Amino acid sequence: MQDGIVFTGVDVGKAELVVARQPSDRQQPNGQKLRLPNTDSAILKWLRTLPPGSHIAMESTGRYHQRLALLAYQAGMKVYVLNARDVHFYAKALGMRGKTDPSDALVIARYVAEHHEKLRPWGPGTPEQRRLIEMLRRRAAIERHLSAIDDSLEDVVDLARQKASMARYAAKLLATIDAKIQALIASDADLFERQQRLQTIAGIGPQISAVLAAVLSRNEFANVGAVIAYSGLDPRPNDSGNKRGRRVLSKRGPAALRKMLWLAAFSASRSKAFKGVYQSIKNRGFSGTEALVILARKLLRVAWAVWRTGTPFEPAKVQPAA
Repeated sequence: MQDGIVFTGVDVGKAELVVARQPSDRQQPNGQKLRLPNTDSAILKWLRTLPPGSHIAMESTGRYHQRLALLAYQAGMKVYVLNARDVHFYAKALGMRGKTDPSDALVIARYVAEHHEKLRPWGPGTPEQRRLIEMLRRRAAIERHLSAIDDSLEDVVDLARQKASMARYAAKLLATIDAKIQALIASDADLFERQQRLQTIAGIGPQISAVLAAVLSRNEFANVGAVIAYSGLDPRPNDSGNKRGRRVLSKRGPAALRKMLWLAAFSASRSKAFKGVYQSIKNRGFSGTEALVILARKLLRVAWAVWRTGTPFEPAKVQPAA
């Protein structure tokens, strides 16, 4: 406990939650941690045992953590949904020699106790935002699984007909999901107008504009640097003394967002608006892949400007100097 605050870490599983406190809960001797079902009734019963204003942290798990985060927020707790990579590297820094659910919960509790002043508390957003984000998340998951199935059936002649049939069904399923996503966006006139403006950017189509609209409306970013950091497209320095090491992406944000931005950059690199920009990046000695990553980052900067100012994309503003 710090300044009267209870810091609680929760390792979230599909069926079970494992809870640890920082400092360790005296009611759980010998390092034992509380376990409870990942159900509404069990979570609500447990939340009533916590002091008001407790800090509760968990890793982002896609969807399994969402019940806990929402119920804890509604119970008046301060909630943190942590990036799993941050927690992983923190555990390595602590010298953790093993990995169990209880040890993961304790690491999360220690992490939030140490870093909570620098972390952004989680908020649920509106019901419409939650529905939109959930639909986008499910679409990305379906695409990943379909890609894996397609790869596994490659060159399997005996299943060629079934593979083609599945591809047709998958296309219909994704089209249905896209229609529902657009219907959710269209139900909010302001969000719809903002999404349409994002599509004035070369390379930004209906799918990526929907993702960007959901991200930018859901999160209160202070500046464009925060947007880029969220996406994981920010380069991580690797310098020592006079040596300037090779930059690599932090990849801290949603992988699906980075993939879509890369694909948008690939399309934009062939457009009249960004072809010269892409070539100028390559002329600085970057490979094609590196140039696309840099262009993806630039597209995100442009998207942020269009979103923030409410004005359509102006290609003249991104042309390289002659």
